[in-house]
Amino acid sequence: MKLFLQICLIASSVLLVLLVLLHRGRGGGLSSLFGGGMQSSLSGSTVVEKNLDRLTLFVAAIWVISAVGVGLLLKVS
Repeated sequence: MKLFLQICLIASSVLLVLLVLLHRGRGGGLSSLFGGGMQSSLSGSTVVEKNLDRLTLFVAAIWVISAVGVGLLLKVS
């Protein structure tokens, strides 16, 4: 069980980083420094953004559950 949760935590961490990087920059933060602030006709539709948001939240929930599970298993053992 501990090994499964650790593998799940690592995989969800990597996937979460990739999903966050796929999001479109919306503000004038660091994303505009690297060209993310420019408007483009190829920037994607709202349906894609909604699905990406849902997938990101799902992976984040898996990450939180895995982190709590690993923490509890380490505390017990």
